[in-house]
Amino acid sequence: MPPNDNLTAVLYGINDLRLEQRSIPVPKDDQVLLQMEVVGICGSDVHYLTKGKIGDFIVKKPMIIGHEASGTVVQVGKNVKHLKPGDQVAIEPGVPCRVCAFCKSGDYHLCADIFFCATPPDDGNLSRYYVHAADFCYKLPSNMDLEDGALMEPLSVGVHATKRGKVKVGDVVLILGAGPIGLVTLLAAKARGASKIIITDILDVKLKTAKELGANYAIKIEKGQTEDEIINKILQLLGEQPNKTFDCSGAELCVRIALKVTKSKGIVVLVGMGQFEQTLPLASAIFREVDIRGVFRYNNDYPTAIDMVATGKISVKPLITHHFRIEETLQAFEKAKTQEGDPIKILIHANPKWRPSS
Repeated sequence: MPPNDNLTAVLYGINDLRLEQRSIPVPKDDQVLLQMEVVGICGSDVHYLTKGKIGDFIVKKPMIIGHEASGTVVQVGKNVKHLKPGDQVAIEPGVPCRVCAFCKSGDYHLCADIFFCATPPDDGNLSRYYVHAADFCYKLPSNMDLEDGALMEPLSVGVHATKRGKVKVGDVVLILGAGPIGLVTLLAAKARGASKIIITDILDVKLKTAKELGANYAIKIEKGQTEDEIINKILQLLGEQPNKTFDCSGAELCVRIALKVTKSKGIVVLVGMGQFEQTLPLASAIFREVDIRGVFRYNNDYPTAIDMVATGKISVKPLITHHFRIEETLQAFEKAKTQEGDPIKILIHANPKWRPSS
């Protein structure tokens, strides 16, 4: 049995994140008890910390933070057959009802009754121990480690986005925004066979990373630039229009560029979450039969993400820039808030036995 130590990160309100002891949960028949290992900090975690809400999801009571995670199985419920103590798993944070029309059709990410870690009012998993539905825990292959496992959550967003965009061999891809989601979209697009990828951002350090990950071209968007100037730069570098465009910023300027620059009969995928209402040149897309598609999380994408890493098509290691122990959670979130040191993916290690590799 686990020791009586379940140090947990709990968000009480705006800029009020606390570490406290919670009781160690007991798994139900279809659940597993996990010793949590690695939990990444997501932009949504920081948004809940600094704003207290995202859209209609409002932190109204103390909520355990964290949803990008991996763990080691400690105990299994009596109905669990595919996992055993000692297995290392990636944790898909959304557990749907399984019985609604969306769940039955395979679109379980659209389930109205889904439990999703660290989305109010649901608790997350930044703790020493955590229970989760066993069928949403994926055993990691022997050539993947627990840091890889935690990054399967953001990578699944990129996988889902590129599936929605139907990326295939020979596609010319534009990605607007080189944050963590833009970078995993880049990795997934390359793995699916995109021939040319161009990416934009406002920060040189992010564009440098994008180039290291395989972007063919990188454009820095300068303050005061017009959308037409940016579009002309994209076309100049590519020599043609992109046929698949992914907005991973949510910025109105970038969405406008996406709708204007994408090739006729192409696809624009909106991955970033921006303002609820935006002023957009829809006619530019409508008259050219450009498809506009939304993305919400992922569904049935964890196995694909794991396979891409296990087979060497993708390495997520270059995304990892900073490591903290769970006792240092407040410092980790401060770095995520300030962006001091140019973090891409900050990982928190929940196991007290973890030690830095260097």
